[in-house]
Amino acid sequence: MKFGTSGLRGLVTDLKGRVSSLYPAAFAQYLFKAGLAQSGSVILVGRDFRSSSPSISDTVIGALFRSGLSPVDCGTLPTPALALYGLKIGAASLMVTGSHIPDDRNGIKFYRPDGEIGKADELGISQIATELDQGGAGTIDIRSGTAPNHSGAAEALFVARNQGLLAAGALAGLKIGVYQHSTVARDLLLQVLQGYSAYVIALGRSEEFIPIDTESVSAETIAKLRKWAAEHKLDAIVSADGDGDRPLLADETGEPLRGDLLGLITAQFLSAKVVVTPVTSNSGIEVAGQSGEGVEIVRTKVGSPFVIAGMLEALAAGKSDVMGFEANGGVLTGSAFTISGKVLDPLPTRDSFLPILATLSFAVLKEQALSRVAAGFSLPFAMADRLENFAVEASAVLMTYLRASDANLAAFLAPVGAVLSTSDIDGLRVTLADGRIIHFRPSGNAPEMRCYVEAATQEEAGLLLEQGLQLIRDWASHFDARSTSSDSQDRRPSS
Repeated sequence: MKFGTSGLRGLVTDLKGRVSSLYPAAFAQYLFKAGLAQSGSVILVGRDFRSSSPSISDTVIGALFRSGLSPVDCGTLPTPALALYGLKIGAASLMVTGSHIPDDRNGIKFYRPDGEIGKADELGISQIATELDQGGAGTIDIRSGTAPNHSGAAEALFVARNQGLLAAGALAGLKIGVYQHSTVARDLLLQVLQGYSAYVIALGRSEEFIPIDTESVSAETIAKLRKWAAEHKLDAIVSADGDGDRPLLADETGEPLRGDLLGLITAQFLSAKVVVTPVTSNSGIEVAGQSGEGVEIVRTKVGSPFVIAGMLEALAAGKSDVMGFEANGGVLTGSAFTISGKVLDPLPTRDSFLPILATLSFAVLKEQALSRVAAGFSLPFAMADRLENFAVEASAVLMTYLRASDANLAAFLAPVGAVLSTSDIDGLRVTLADGRIIHFRPSGNAPEMRCYVEAATQEEAGLLLEQGLQLIRDWASHFDARSTSSDSQDRRPSS
């Protein structure tokens, strides 16, 4: 198993049983060695609604009992609610979730008592897991004790946090649809929005897991959103991914707003002084005036651990009002913020509720429809998509080839344009001579190849995205053909 941009993920067939016992046991030992827990310490366990999560959660709880900790079963709840409760009571936690990926996959997210783990923590946990594996650590398929349930307390704390963000009745007059599907945030979204006097309609609730990727919303999902928006004459539709840490917010036409736009609006809502965001977020964020005067923008690799590391560096340098966001819209707060005289405590993990509420209140304040709010920021049009079931080996060979020389990259991109400059922060991000941007990035822990693009118009962005994906498909076909013909041949693709 492998850590990716946020937690451990893999196929359910690989994760169930021994692996979902091994890594929680390794996490327990890591906490003990780091002085972050002792025998009998409370540790929280939550999960999403995917079909494999209850079984994996039981295995996790059994492993934690056997490791000497006292697990608390928080049941199904949003990841930010679990993390916030852990911070409140000073307890580590684990969330069984595959986030936005399909139901045949799952994962585990790990939280120290002081917040989400970083890359150094991932390395330490992995090393201990390897040692336990080599030592023959066995599978624990059932609980080794009865775990108390604190889900009510965790959800109440999270709701109270979000109900204190805006003034009473702040969303009165808005008609908002909540696309409930299978997100663990579905009931809390209704509760919080109704608490601000919005008229709320529940839509599309499902007892079967539906993967929603807020960074690349599927055509099928957009079609649903547009139908509901027209049918119910909605001002907005809100939703989240499977574990409720990535927001989905669509305008009055059902068109989803970009996650990085939600992050930018949230930065203005908080009056942030330092904004940390990955290289995949819209390049227009740095444009003068977009983020407010005196705002420092810090770019990182993709993944919440890198955003958190960037926020910690800013805090260590004595900076205040520090936040981060990802292109999927998830917002993280590294420091406390004061909003209308109330203090919002730090929550250094992705949260979907804050950006949704910040953007809706911004629209009310401006007395504008969400479509006009989005247009008012004049950001380049950005799109992203991915090729699934794309072999990790093929991704590695392609990226090595593109980085090997300017000639290789120029030849590969010749069908779409000439190369002006490149960034190698995470994957390969290329600015073309005409100002368009195309970015190739293998997934951190899944057989996927992602492509991100930016252009002046939506049509240009859509065309560039399809061209970029087709370049990858063509290369993959060539790679497969050469791999099949002879393993001894040079696998470098010709231009």
